[in-house]
Amino acid sequence: MGVQGLTGFVEERGVFFTELRVRDTKLVIDGSSLYHCLCFAPDADFRRGGDYGAFAAAVRDFFGVLRACGVAPFVVLDGGRGAEDGKLPTLRGRAAEQLRAAYGLSRGAGGCLAPLLTREAFVQALGRLGVPFVQCFAEADREIAGLANRWGCPVLSLDSDFFVFDLAGGYCPLSHFQWRSVRVPAAAAPRGCFVPARCFSAERFCGHFGSLSKALLPLFAVMHGNDFVGLEALEAFFSKVRLPRGCAAGRGGRHRRLQGLLKWLAQFAEPAEAVDNVLKYLKKHQREEIRELLCSSMEDYAPSDVNLEDFFQNGSYECEAARKADVPQWVLDAFAKGKLAPFVINALILRSTFLRVQVENMQRPSAHGTALAIRQVIYGLLLRVSHSTEDASPSKQTNELPVVCEFDRCQKTLKKTFVQAASLPPDFCDDRFPLDKLMEVPVSCRQMLLLETLGVKMSSLEPFPSHLQLPVAVTCYWIRCSEPKVKLNQLKALLLMIVSGELQRITDDPDPTVLPAEDDSVAYNEFLKWKEKKVQNNDFDLDAAHSFCQWQCCLQMGLYLNQLLGTPLSEPDLSRLYTGTLVHRLYQELKSAPSVENLFLLSPKMAQLYLVLLNTMESVVSPDFFQKMTKTKSESCKKRKASHKKKTATRRAVPETQHTCNVNRFAALEVDD
Repeated sequence: MGVQGLTGFVEERGVFFTELRVRDTKLVIDGSSLYHCLCFAPDADFRRGGDYGAFAAAVRDFFGVLRACGVAPFVVLDGGRGAEDGKLPTLRGRAAEQLRAAYGLSRGAGGCLAPLLTREAFVQALGRLGVPFVQCFAEADREIAGLANRWGCPVLSLDSDFFVFDLAGGYCPLSHFQWRSVRVPAAAAPRGCFVPARCFSAERFCGHFGSLSKALLPLFAVMHGNDFVGLEALEAFFSKVRLPRGCAAGRGGRHRRLQGLLKWLAQFAEPAEAVDNVLKYLKKHQREEIRELLCSSMEDYAPSDVNLEDFFQNGSYECEAARKADVPQWVLDAFAKGKLAPFVINALILRSTFLRVQVENMQRPSAHGTALAIRQVIYGLLLRVSHSTEDASPSKQTNELPVVCEFDRCQKTLKKTFVQAASLPPDFCDDRFPLDKLMEVPVSCRQMLLLETLGVKMSSLEPFPSHLQLPVAVTCYWIRCSEPKVKLNQLKALLLMIVSGELQRITDDPDPTVLPAEDDSVAYNEFLKWKEKKVQNNDFDLDAAHSFCQWQCCLQMGLYLNQLLGTPLSEPDLSRLYTGTLVHRLYQELKSAPSVENLFLLSPKMAQLYLVLLNTMESVVSPDFFQKMTKTKSESCKKRKASHKKKTATRRAVPETQHTCNVNRFAALEVDD
């Protein structure tokens, strides 16, 4: 959520805040605001796909400061879009903004864009740190307000809607939460350190506009325009009413209207009276509809009746909206614990998903196209139709598969495409195992479905540690399915990056049951020295970036499918799996100095891991797969044009077009009970 222009107005004045020393208290944190704030660090690289290790370190540092100050954090994350999907127009607008930002970054402009797996890396970091968190069924604002009021503690966020909620413990904007400069009081002070912060004072804000009641702030937010209600419905009111003059012009007309509206509302004692006066300016046939819109929208600022305290005490998340949407209990429980992604809930309830854009080559098809087959399996599991023939007339006995609407980019434009779910193996289609009983399917069968989707056999994954098996399987899939084809140096750079993460793991967090190898420490120190060297070639290769974006898309959907199947493969640690600046540097150096491939030669264990990884990847494609990449430029151009025509014919991203695939990729897959 968010009230248009309100943050700017409040920040410009500054008189609406009180100084606050945050220590020895509970703190309810808006998780979505926090991970974006930590992700958008001043020195972050937004072009190369994210440095999840540095991001995870920032998360660790943040909660370390809170712990030192005696602050007990409780993180609340937004969930799906909700059954009513009221924010769809806003979300489409934001997706278009992100697309413009990605295009600008791809061409060397400045800007910020959260890397694709930031949210997943954040949830993993919270789990490792033992920070209590919950993922709400839909928008989290009301549940955050309800929990904070139950405990009488502050809310930490960057969402301007919290200027409007009536919060007993106040609202601390993250922009004024100086956790990086924690102050330790003089020795005489017994209470230890604290985080300097500023707390928004609703009393000061309302007092600035005369006798404005706090109870009128929700009506102000709705009338001024938030993520759910646009101004169009009330333009007739604003065109006729004479609003009082603003105190200061501010920047542009929006702040004048904002101030004038608040001063106009101050003449009323309570919302019902104000609504009646608003309706006087509208045509009679519009009034009841607008009254209903205003009243229902104001309810978005009433604290939720979902009791998050119950969840943090006993793990129980009860939500009436989820029950009405017929979400299976195991799905809701897993979702609340962050073990399923909002993507899954949106596909299940709305049959609609947004595919987040990355910094990729906008002249090529979306990087998400590479992971289409994985998404189709996810849709197939979520939206399986009954195969029972009882009580079904012949006219109703169709084999039509469900369809999901995907919002994705087509070049530089946001388009929607209709994608058909995959036809699944028999044991996943019959009526014994609907979605609510998916966890009753034997784990061996669920693992087999995952591996079949990714096109690998368990025997090829057994040489690797369990936490690398899913990334290895995803990388095999990426090599086979990417278009244009993966270049050998791109693959080598990716594998060297994975090996560096594994070397860091065994160096920083050694297994206590295994004697540490000195050569591993030596190799890691040499690797750190190599990283500190000045980069010879810091050029940004957009085609390589596009390929690595495709890999992240495949990894994202591989993670989601693995989670939906109850994690038959271990979940990898993203903070040690992908570092965008590193993989791009390795790729550049491999082109000019192939000796960088020997970066980990000092550690026999890591050198062997790299060779086994490379051999495994090369085994999934034809022997001449990478040799074919040396074709002439003209041949490549011709092939690219032909490929583009073929893709356009099979997956045309235009409104009301349905993507269909009649090939059953699981025809040869048999599973036992």
